[in-house]
Amino acid sequence: MSNSNNPVVGALRQVVADCYALLGQTHLCHWNVRGPGFFALHTAFEEQYTELFAAVDELAERIRALGALAPGGLSNLAKLSPIEEIAEDSSAEAMVEHLAKANEIVVASLAKARDVAAEAEDSESEDLTIARIQVHQKTIWMLKSYLGE
Repeated sequence: MSNSNNPVVGALRQVVADCYALLGQTHLCHWNVRGPGFFALHTAFEEQYTELFAAVDELAERIRALGALAPGGLSNLAKLSPIEEIAEDSSAEAMVEHLAKANEIVVASLAKARDVAAEAEDSESEDLTIARIQVHQKTIWMLKSYLGE
């Protein structure tokens, strides 16, 4: 497509990959969390991955609106994102720590996309990334609060 070299598109493609990796990790934690915090974490993780699923769609559609193709495919998205996978049998605390760090990676990716969009005078993409940063910062705060930080 004609806009595949657009730096905003490149930055948003990275955000989609990182958000999708986070979504997958959050879903894994939702399924496998155990222990005294099970009910709270199981519910919180479901809320997070449900919100992320809608967000990834919005981000991918922004890429399409910019005239490029959105990334997809699990192996392709995994190659694009630095977010590592957590073991299925991890403790609840390890899961929360992992997801907090993964959300921090997403915030960094979004901040880069925000700055690229601002430089390109793409206010719509900039606005989208700012709103997403706020969601992930709140999630980080909640996860770290669970850990007593």
